[in-house]
Amino acid sequence: MTPSATAPTCQWYCAGDDIFRDMLAAIDAARTAISFEIYIFSECPLGERFREALTRAAGRGVRVRTLVDAMGSLELSVKFWEPLQQAGGVVKWFNPIALKRMWIRNHRKLLVCDDRTAFIGGYNVATDYEGDGVTRGWRDMGLKIEGPLVSQLALSFDEMFARADLRHRFFPRLRKSPAKKTVSQPEGRLLFSGPGRGPSPIQRALITDLAGARDVKIIMAYFLPTWRMRRALMRVVRRGGTAQLILAGKSDVLLSQLAGRSLYRSLLAAGVEIYEYQPQILHAKLIVIDDAVYTGSANLDPRSLQINYELMIRFQKPELVEGARKIFRQTLEHSERVEPEAWRKSRTFWRRLKHRLAYWLLVRLDPWMARWQWRSLPK
Repeated sequence: MTPSATAPTCQWYCAGDDIFRDMLAAIDAARTAISFEIYIFSECPLGERFREALTRAAGRGVRVRTLVDAMGSLELSVKFWEPLQQAGGVVKWFNPIALKRMWIRNHRKLLVCDDRTAFIGGYNVATDYEGDGVTRGWRDMGLKIEGPLVSQLALSFDEMFARADLRHRFFPRLRKSPAKKTVSQPEGRLLFSGPGRGPSPIQRALITDLAGARDVKIIMAYFLPTWRMRRALMRVVRRGGTAQLILAGKSDVLLSQLAGRSLYRSLLAAGVEIYEYQPQILHAKLIVIDDAVYTGSANLDPRSLQINYELMIRFQKPELVEGARKIFRQTLEHSERVEPEAWRKSRTFWRRLKHRLAYWLLVRLDPWMARWQWRSLPK
């Protein structure tokens, strides 16, 4: 049984089997419109089930639009979508592959049905994500939302669907990117991030919450936060609070894991507790800061905060925060603590070199390449 909050409009997921079942059910129940946005979509039995459900919906007159990132789903054949297109559905590839702009990606995951029900989180449609995240399948996070926020999520899909070719001729070169914005509602705050000028709304909100925080709990697949964010975490501990991180013991991106481990020494020395999730690959994104909780598609790394198009939601609903804390505790049961002294002794010269090289590639080179390609796009 998936841990969930008891809020009438939201439900937590940390098992792929559960969220995929409910997403497919929502598609089958849709009567007017389906907006589906994904980074990785694989040609596998699960992918075929999604395609068949979307095709059935289009066949009964539902307006079906699908947006797939061209790089994330590089191995997916264009012909895969022919049954859906023949039924009347529309499929777009976000930023079709071109050497001069391939660094800019849409990392969001979003399903909106009838502007009434939405699913967000880190789950891609691939066999790797099926299971319970402990005995089988990657460990990830998702959230089902019903209520006023859904219409805002639908509008954000419309914007991304229109932006799919990534030509951006309407973007003035010196103006703040319209992809970076915050939409505040009584139910929660939507944080949209993307490439271009201006600070990341996700990072700005996190820094604000961390400034006076006493209790921070983070589950993060790829952890390479800025120095400012790391300093804010260390200050939580210095003023008597607690900061706990659950990071990837097993990762699908070894370079990111190596780079993240280059930060362990200073964080451990400051009293930040670091744990690594053991049973499966960790792909979750969950942040709890006192009475606020964040979830969505963004990792705490330069690519998510400054390069990719991302979507996060911040809530202050007590029942949602408690549900998130419960998931953190359950995840902690399957994690091993990184002890400062043992970590220090394990840091051979070769390991330190690998960690620093990986850090330079992801924190320096990758953002530089993305900025260069962004400036090269037609304006």
